[in-house]
Amino acid sequence: MKRKYTYPLLMMVVITLIVLGEKYIENQEKNELVKAGEVVKSQELSFFFPKAESNTLVYHEYYTLSYNEPAEQAAWVAYMLTPDQLKRVEVSRPYFDIDAAVMTGAADWRNYKNSGYDRGHLCPAGDRSFSSQAYNETFLTSNISPQLHEFNNGVWNRLENQVRDWARGYDKVTIVTGGVLADPLATIGHENVIVPRAFYKIVLRETASGYTCLAFLIPHSESDRDLKAFVVSVDSLEAVTGIDFFPKLENSEENRIEKEKLLKDWKF
Repeated sequence: MKRKYTYPLLMMVVITLIVLGEKYIENQEKNELVKAGEVVKSQELSFFFPKAESNTLVYHEYYTLSYNEPAEQAAWVAYMLTPDQLKRVEVSRPYFDIDAAVMTGAADWRNYKNSGYDRGHLCPAGDRSFSSQAYNETFLTSNISPQLHEFNNGVWNRLENQVRDWARGYDKVTIVTGGVLADPLATIGHENVIVPRAFYKIVLRETASGYTCLAFLIPHSESDRDLKAFVVSVDSLEAVTGIDFFPKLENSEENRIEKEKLLKDWKF
């Protein structure tokens, strides 16, 4: 073979091997992150998980989620919040990053670009400002949902601040939150990320006589109404979302806290 053909051919082989090697390393790193996301980080928190298929669960260090692939976002995110976790350290706001621990592949942050919607946190960055690692973890795309800015910065933000007040006042609260994924307002981006018609948040704590919780269901629009106006029973929230919340509680306890609006147990 003439030399003028040999050199280009060798270059093609070298480039192909480099590309294949990079792809192999990328796949290995992805597999390692997926495996890390399959390891339960908190047995205490896992007791309060809603019912979910095991292959949808992603266990991060500071929150856990169940990923809904058709909706390209979490069906729910769960985490605990304590007063110590509300102590802030100096952190730099990172870029949003695709969550490589989601087996099926999390949504690309570019879906949100010029969409008219905020990248709305489910586990708020403000609840994880006690360390850079915890803070950065909230900027994974599995932890965001399309939210109108006036909603994200308005009534939803008011509820997040109220939850922080409860964490300070009651020592520890458990939160389960997400968007209502049925009957969406719209979809955005090349992956058709669902825009929820409403968002929910359940806040639970333990008392001397058992557990108590409040469930909120808020339409996806700005509102200056009192937060109490959005309180619903967990049973009614289950009917709207199709999610079975707190299945590991004793049946009598689950029935008690899910049937009623337990406003009397919470200080606003």
